[in-house]
Amino acid sequence: MSSTTLLRQVRVLDVERGFLGDITDVLVRNGRIDKIGADARATDADTHTIDAGGRTLMPGLIDLHVHVIAVDMNLGRQVGLPNVFVLLRAIPILEGMLMRGFTSVRDAGGAERALADAVASGLARGPRLFVCGRALSQTGGHGDFRARSDHLPMIESCACSSRIGAIARVVDGVDEVRKAVREELQMGAHQIKVMASGGVASPADPIYAFGYSLDELRAIVEEASARRTYVMAHAYTPEAIIRAVECGVRTIEHGNLVDAKAAAVMARHGAYAVPTLITYRALIEQGPSLGLPPDSVEKAYGVLNQGVQALQILDEAGVQIGFGSDLLGETHSRQSEEFLIRSQVLPAQKVLASATTVAARVLQMEGQLGVVAEGAMADLLVVDGNPLESLECLAHPEDSLRLIMKDGVIQKRQGL
Repeated sequence: MSSTTLLRQVRVLDVERGFLGDITDVLVRNGRIDKIGADARATDADTHTIDAGGRTLMPGLIDLHVHVIAVDMNLGRQVGLPNVFVLLRAIPILEGMLMRGFTSVRDAGGAERALADAVASGLARGPRLFVCGRALSQTGGHGDFRARSDHLPMIESCACSSRIGAIARVVDGVDEVRKAVREELQMGAHQIKVMASGGVASPADPIYAFGYSLDELRAIVEEASARRTYVMAHAYTPEAIIRAVECGVRTIEHGNLVDAKAAAVMARHGAYAVPTLITYRALIEQGPSLGLPPDSVEKAYGVLNQGVQALQILDEAGVQIGFGSDLLGETHSRQSEEFLIRSQVLPAQKVLASATTVAARVLQMEGQLGVVAEGAMADLLVVDGNPLESLECLAHPEDSLRLIMKDGVIQKRQGL
């Protein structure tokens, strides 16, 4: 396929300004946006020209909280699956995300650098991956999936663990968490994930539980900062959020129970929020039939309704909000429903920004991803309709996404 593509008759969506421009042309060359304007023309003899018929051209979407190797709703059960089963089941999950218009995703536990490299090299088809390797969890924390019992079986928690299905590693103590961060970074993690409170899908930790001591959290952040990267923290309650942010954590994942005080602390420290609302609806509606333990279903009920309210609290405090989905197993197909849940509270422009410009800032890729601009990476979507007026076009990508381009390469073309 030609490395030069001319997209004619498009209306460029400027998410940051909330503006849909007049009809123009966009030239893509060697994976980048080369020229935008009516005079965008290519001299290359093999330029591929596509007429979009006045449709919207927008940046590729970014999901900041996925688990691409979460192939089973029961995460404790999937650790025992044969490695090849987990890997082969992850491949269609990756491709499905790309076909929904997500050209970049941040994996929040489980995916390793080799999988990101496999996608980048074309060995597997999917979005650009930003991985954290295995998330860090204390004993009995959100990443410890051992069932309650009268004894604790040994688990593979070291960096050399051979279980592909493990999304987290159990590690305790300041010295050990330092070593764990260094190991994940040595193996190619783009950022570090830590479990800073209890969670829904794990068996032994109530939502209100703290994950890690302050000294452990500070050590984790210090080690990540030493490599010029950051820490993302799973946290639900106001107390857990404040502890994590004051220790230097950069993004708060979920945050369903946030209050005004915790949101103000986040805003003051410049921390980002990455809510993940669709997953709780999926856990409640589909979890019991897909093997989710009853205790986890009950915990999902406890955080679902407050999650929508949290969006308003965070927005009013001035916290920048990123897009996340956090789906597991067969529910990955519901990823795009997150747009409609958020649109109940936030205007379309802010929801779009969460999956483009804000998400790019979180990934430290501002100006490269999440925008249609000269010099940016050519991750582009052609969609029917105006997303600023209705997010239905993104919630139903199988019908409205006419073109998906990643790194200048066409991944889907329909009806153009």
